[in-house]
Amino acid sequence: MAVRLPRPRRFDVYVALGGLLGGLLLWGVGLATRPHTEAYVLLPGRWPVLLPLLVMAGCELLRRTAPRTALLTGTAAIVLDTVTQGNLVTVLMYTDLMYAAVLYGPPASAHRIPRITGLLSLAGTVVPFALWREPEALLIGVITGLVTFGPASTGLIVRNHREAAEAARLRAGQTALLAEMDRTQAVTAERARMARELHDMVANHLSAIAIHSTAALSLQDQKTSQEALTVIRENSVAGLAEMRRLIGILRDSSGDVEPVAAPTLDGLGALVENARTNGLHITLDAAHGTVPAPVELAAYRIVQESLTNAFKHAGPGRVTVTLARQDGALTVSVTSPYGDRDQPSAPGSGAGLIGMRERTALLDGTFEAGPEDSPDGKIWAVRATLPVHETVEGDTA
Repeated sequence: MAVRLPRPRRFDVYVALGGLLGGLLLWGVGLATRPHTEAYVLLPGRWPVLLPLLVMAGCELLRRTAPRTALLTGTAAIVLDTVTQGNLVTVLMYTDLMYAAVLYGPPASAHRIPRITGLLSLAGTVVPFALWREPEALLIGVITGLVTFGPASTGLIVRNHREAAEAARLRAGQTALLAEMDRTQAVTAERARMARELHDMVANHLSAIAIHSTAALSLQDQKTSQEALTVIRENSVAGLAEMRRLIGILRDSSGDVEPVAAPTLDGLGALVENARTNGLHITLDAAHGTVPAPVELAAYRIVQESLTNAFKHAGPGRVTVTLARQDGALTVSVTSPYGDRDQPSAPGSGAGLIGMRERTALLDGTFEAGPEDSPDGKIWAVRATLPVHETVEGDTA
């Protein structure tokens, strides 16, 4: 089965044509590298010079597509050229083949060829001088080095530079890819943070509005309707304030609205009082002391979401909110009577527990929520343990 050589590159075709035309020009004017009277010119005359010239031009067509084949064939042609009167262009094309074999050949050849040509150049210098004891004998090694070792070492240097540049380009691409992945993760994390913040800020107030508006529409008693509308107004105002705070966070610092301070555990009293106006019977026991801002915000949001869930799902009875700091952690516990309802008193997104669990995970804490048995009956308990470290930085909202 015949082996089909790859199609030569356009530039290589130009090199081959240029070398062939240049060699023919020197041949035409009768310019040779050595006179026919030299003893080692075994093929004197003008016509034998053309054969190595033509072979070398053909090898130039393969200088990139098959560099090792081109170099081996070119080596045979340069040996043939040495027993003719010679052509300078044939020698120049051979140096290009040597350069291309190192630059475009496989890595093993790229490192092997300079070593071989270096040894040949050294041998071409030492052996003739040792045999003839003439200074001119040193020129054999010099010419061998110029024709073989010089182009090979140049090709190796260029190849190393290209490989270093390619490695740098790959590293830059990997860095850009990692930066894009980090940016995507940062955007995803920020979207999740804003989703938690929006849910925790608005769900409590909108749930109260939904329940009390239903009561106001279904009851004919004017006093009860008035009280329901009062609660609706209070929750609407509070919800708008929270929305303004979120918009302030999203705005650029050059905007006309400054972000409002995030809620703290000092606001738990107001949060519980507002929940009481919504009809919950709540007992608050907060002995937390001073905690870092991320822990403080996470604890506040967990209590807020737990009260919202109790408002929508809990049965009649008392809701207990407990915050205690012990063993280097802030423990948040919210229990409420387990409600056995077909559907909640107000619609929800179902993301409340997910948000609380995410807030706890961001602080390397533990979170659990679910029904439990107690002396007072079945309850729903939410418990979170948030590690307290004074070195905690950043906002985990």
